[in-house]
Amino acid sequence: MNIIDKIEQEQLKQDVTPFNVGDTVKVHCRVVEGGKERIQIFEGLVIARRGSGVNAAFTVRKISYGEGVERVFPIHTPRIAKIEVVNRGKVRRAKLHYLRSRVGKRALLVKSAN
Repeated sequence: MNIIDKIEQEQLKQDVTPFNVGDTVKVHCRVVEGGKERIQIFEGLVIARRGSGVNAAFTVRKISYGEGVERVFPIHTPRIAKIEVVNRGKVRRAKLHYLRSRVGKRALLVKSAN
């Protein structure tokens, strides 16, 4: 193990909630406004995961006032307080980019794993 791997190992979060593509998640983000810090929740569908180790990230998509909104979150950032899985989804794709072209309820339609 070289020195870069050791440094990256120290940067990894140990308490990451396991989730997959197709799951509906609530991402609790720390937002700094002025001198105050608060938690803002971004709830949506995980449409992609990429990278590994420190570079791992995931994309969450939600429909807000009829407009699709996507955010990419690094998994191991201190800006994320916690990730809460609301609903597990059952999908057959690693990336769900085809949901971008859908409108309304069909845009967030993923079968439940149960």
